[in-house]
Amino acid sequence: MQTPHDSSIDWIWQQAGWPALTWREDAIAPALTAARQAQGRVQGMAGLLDGSFSSEAIASILVEDGLTTSAIEGERLNPDAVRSSVARQLGLPHAGLPAPDRHVEGLTQLLLDATRHYDAPLTLERLCGWQAGLFPDGYSGLQRIRTGALRGDAPMQVVSGGAGRERVHFTAPPRSALDAQLADFLAWFGAEPYLDGLVRAGIAHLWFVTLHPFEDGNGRLTRALTDMAIAQDERQPMRLFSLSAQLLREREAYYTLLERSQRGGLDVTDWLIWFLEQIRLAANASEQTIAHTLAKARFWQRHAQTHINERQRKLLNRLLDAGVEGFEGGITTRKYVSLTRCSRATAFRELTDLVEKGLLQAVEGRGRSAGYEVRFS
Repeated sequence: MQTPHDSSIDWIWQQAGWPALTWREDAIAPALTAARQAQGRVQGMAGLLDGSFSSEAIASILVEDGLTTSAIEGERLNPDAVRSSVARQLGLPHAGLPAPDRHVEGLTQLLLDATRHYDAPLTLERLCGWQAGLFPDGYSGLQRIRTGALRGDAPMQVVSGGAGRERVHFTAPPRSALDAQLADFLAWFGAEPYLDGLVRAGIAHLWFVTLHPFEDGNGRLTRALTDMAIAQDERQPMRLFSLSAQLLREREAYYTLLERSQRGGLDVTDWLIWFLEQIRLAANASEQTIAHTLAKARFWQRHAQTHINERQRKLLNRLLDAGVEGFEGGITTRKYVSLTRCSRATAFRELTDLVEKGLLQAVEGRGRSAGYEVRFS
């Protein structure tokens, strides 16, 4: 039954009974079933990966997570720096990639700690360490902020618009209530789960972001502990899909649903239905990523005994990683020269060799304009 909403109350945390959120089981059941089915398909596909290709798929998802959870907040990170940080922390090759700065390192350490150590207690000390890692120099942009500690006494609001046209999207609980409310959340999160794990992740997401316990970094922390809740549900220390990437694709709807839920009563059925749908879509997208990784693995297994030089191997890996959209029209002699820094005659000879050995094939519809793509069969 839906909890009555007092129209004189602005925020969900002001409702009598907060934080005892409610939802209608029958209403969320279809979305939960669909999310579970998509989750199961990804787990099944991931089971087909092994060795370096499994590590490669995990690294790819972590890089996507780091880039997209920051992009949701309007921060654009250098993809190569994130890739470098993930590779270093997973023990993967990172030659040629730039050394990541402390800010990027703090983000990837947060993402890895939340899932690798999903069974470790979520404590205030751990949360403070995560938040401090996001702002290693103590600044958010040009503004000095409190790091490694809960926010100060100033009101915490989410505001948009310029001076004189400000719009308040959300006001968090006052500092005087924060310690007790955060303690309640951590006790709930650490207790033996009494509800479905994906529903628990959705509740944790809304509850924590509503508390907004830090001066900055609350969104990234919320998404990291949501990943932690999903890892606890799956009981495995690796992410098989990026929820942050899906939330970025639906960024406007994400903020709209959060604001609507934080202004509503204690019934959060609509939020949970939407959240579970994002899990389904994120898992579906990950299926494509894993399928791509599997195709790459099978390609190299099939050609394990084919003799090619390092330039040719570098080219093929670039083509396999980029996919069709990364090399529109296929690889040409000119593009080969640009990628490998060899002569045009060498490029032509080595491309011809790859075609003759069955690793490349002509792009359909190119006519006399030579363009080639990976031959998977």
